[in-house]
Amino acid sequence: MLRASATTTETEVNINGINGNVAAADVGVEFGAELMQFAEAVATRNQAGLEHSRTALRSIAGTDVLVDAASVAANFQRMVRIADSMGISIDDTEADLG
Repeated sequence: MLRASATTTETEVNINGINGNVAAADVGVEFGAELMQFAEAVATRNQAGLEHSRTALRSIAGTDVLVDAASVAANFQRMVRIADSMGISIDDTEADLG
């Protein structure tokens, strides 16, 4: 979706930013590095990383951006839980966590 959005808006992005490349995350995405670090901390459930990335994101981008980022992360969690409760398996990742 990032690639399609970037093409539509004619914005240069570096898709490697979704794989943890901090320099790539900053290409074409405002606050990209901070957003990527926040998203990784949420996804990996890294409490210390979450506290650090949340503070960094709020400091550089402001409260509104932090709230938006947290809302997007929460929405993804919600969608996965709804799919799981309906019996739609997203992937086998949860099996590894159990």
